[in-house]
Amino acid sequence: MKLARAVHMDDSDRNVYFSPARTGEWCLSGGFEFSDWTEADLTGKSRQAFANGWLGLETFGRVTFVAITPIEDTEFNELIDRLAQHFVDIYGAPSVEAARGVAAEELAYMAELCEEHDENTLLAVQRELTGEGVKESYSAIEAPVAELDLVAMHGDLE
Repeated sequence: MKLARAVHMDDSDRNVYFSPARTGEWCLSGGFEFSDWTEADLTGKSRQAFANGWLGLETFGRVTFVAITPIEDTEFNELIDRLAQHFVDIYGAPSVEAARGVAAEELAYMAELCEEHDENTLLAVQRELTGEGVKESYSAIEAPVAELDLVAMHGDLE
């Protein structure tokens, strides 16, 4: 199974999000955070989080790019519990048990999105408000294959 981890190309996420995700933390779209937003909510750093931010599952901060990587089943199940607890703490779900099914669906959706891509592929998310709610689309940036001469030494070492 595959999922996505936060990656940073530079320090820009620290400037554009209220709370940036930590490099390497597992992420998902997190579009549910914006389900009841209106145009009035889309200002400043909130707008950036809405428009392009993946949700980190440790800090619950945002990141612009994620990279596809394998995940073990045990770690995936731990993420379900962590997200379910977040639903209780932030969104008022009645219990972790009640929230676990929705958390599992969110993570399964992300795993399905990641499964169609090779490892190390970068993903970006784009969101917009429509008359029907939040519309998400995704862009993939394939990792280039390094040429042997970029990593191999040629010639005599003496």
